[in-house]
Amino acid sequence: MANDTLLDGKVAIVTGAGRGVGREIALLLARKGARVVVNDLGGSGGGEGEDAAPAQEVVSEIKGFGGEAVANFDSVADFKAAQGMADQAMDSFGGLDIVVNNAGILRDAIFHKMTEEEFDQVISVHLKGAFNVSRAAATVFRQQESGRMIHMTSTSGLIGNFGQANYAAAKLGIVGLSRSVALDMARYNVTSNAIGPFAWSRLIGTIPINSEADKARVERMQQMTPAKVAPLVAALSSDAAQDVTGQIFVARGSEVLLMSQSRPLRSMGRPDGWTPETIIEHAFPAFQSACYPLERSGDVFCWDPI
Repeated sequence: MANDTLLDGKVAIVTGAGRGVGREIALLLARKGARVVVNDLGGSGGGEGEDAAPAQEVVSEIKGFGGEAVANFDSVADFKAAQGMADQAMDSFGGLDIVVNNAGILRDAIFHKMTEEEFDQVISVHLKGAFNVSRAAATVFRQQESGRMIHMTSTSGLIGNFGQANYAAAKLGIVGLSRSVALDMARYNVTSNAIGPFAWSRLIGTIPINSEADKARVERMQQMTPAKVAPLVAALSSDAAQDVTGQIFVARGSEVLLMSQSRPLRSMGRPDGWTPETIIEHAFPAFQSACYPLERSGDVFCWDPI
């Protein structure tokens, strides 16, 4: 039996909640009893423009099934605006318990053609945006000695993809941010986790189809709807997830995966120390079988989603 009171009394900020994954997260958190600040600048997939309609439509939908929500149209890349989101949650609902850092843009380009602007904009929205909103919430969480932070990473950062150096750098940076928040705020009963979502959305809906293999790949991805990411977010937002922190998850269709984190694989030592030549002669060959191949996300996640 579904528990629609799982998040009763909780207040959440969901960024980038006007469409796609963020929208489904906001809707499910609200259905589980949370009151939600629905943040969305309303820009294009590349970050251009503004539109209040997406966030306002989600708020209307939440109110339509008896939930409570308010819209926020500010950019997560603005530190003061992020503080305003926390203030809005406190002013509107009298508290703040959950932050979901979902807002993002794509400015894909092969690395040797990527511009400084393309790099800076993606880092600013994804990585700095996650810092800004988390930092605003941290003051509240510390005072009340409780809170949940959930950050969207990506297998583009965890594993790799072509043409996404900016996005991958930001998303792997979010993993480091999440882990640091988990360590620093554990004493205040605040948890912090990262999720790599597989979901068909407008940000990946522009993938070119040039072959039957591309067509099959896109059809596989279309099965992984944004709604299938939301249950993991709701679970991590709950009181029952108090002991789950500092982790990296992947939500892929009807699969939930716990991802590995960097730990030593092999070591070698020489009592007389190393020279460049002995590293080339001994260390590199000894490590070769344990080195990771140059794979992309699709090479590692090569099976059909459940």
